[in-house]
Amino acid sequence: MVSSVPESVRAGVLALQGGVAEHARMLEGLGAEVALVRRESDLIGPDGLRLDALVLPGGESSTQDRLLRLLDLAEPLRAAMAGGLPTLGTCAGLILLSAEVLDPAPGQGSFGLLDVTVRRNAFGAQLVSTEAEFDVEADGVAGLGQCGAVRGALIRAPEIVSVGPGARSIVRRDGHVLGATSLDAASSSGGLGTVTGISFHPELSGDAAIHRALLNVGATR
Repeated sequence: MVSSVPESVRAGVLALQGGVAEHARMLEGLGAEVALVRRESDLIGPDGLRLDALVLPGGESSTQDRLLRLLDLAEPLRAAMAGGLPTLGTCAGLILLSAEVLDPAPGQGSFGLLDVTVRRNAFGAQLVSTEAEFDVEADGVAGLGQCGAVRGALIRAPEIVSVGPGARSIVRRDGHVLGATSLDAASSSGGLGTVTGISFHPELSGDAAIHRALLNVGATR
C-alpha cells in the first residue's frame, strides 16, 4: 500500500502510445485524480492549465514524437512544461524531454527541456530487459528497495551520456547515468526539479517513490 499525497492533485499521463495504464494506476493509488492527455483540450481549459503534474510514459519515442506533431499537441505540451508544469518522463519520456538525442530516428525531435544528451536503446533489446534497484539522489524519494532504493525495470532503456549545467544527475548505476532532474527553484532544496527523466520503469515494479515526489512538487505549485 502506497501513502497518499496532498488532496486535489490532478496528474496527467500522455496517452498516445506506451505504458499509459501502469502510470495511471500508480498515480490513482497515490490519491491523485488522473487525466489521460490525448489532445490540447485535455491539457488546457478555458481557465488555463488543467493539470498539476504530468507523466510521459515509456514506449516508442519516435512514434510518440510523430503523434504529438500529428495531433498538434507538441507545442502546447512544450509550453506547459516550459511554464513550470512538474513532469516525469520514463524511458521514452526521458528521450522526449532531452535537449539532444544522439541517435534519433529519421525526423525525430525532442522537447529540449531537460539539459541532458541521451542515447536511445543503450541497453539492448527488450528480450534482455532486467529489474534492479536504483539509488535516487533526491530528497523526498525513498523507494521499496534496500536503503530506500527505487525498484524499476530497464527495457531497451536510454542512457544519459552527458548532463549540462541546467540539470543534475540523480541516478547512477555501474558507471551509467540513468536519471536527471532540472536545476530550478523546485530542486533548490535537493529534491526533484520541475522536469525529471529516468531510464527505468518504477511503475512496472510497483515502486511509487518517484511518482509520489512528482505529485508533491505539483501540489506546491
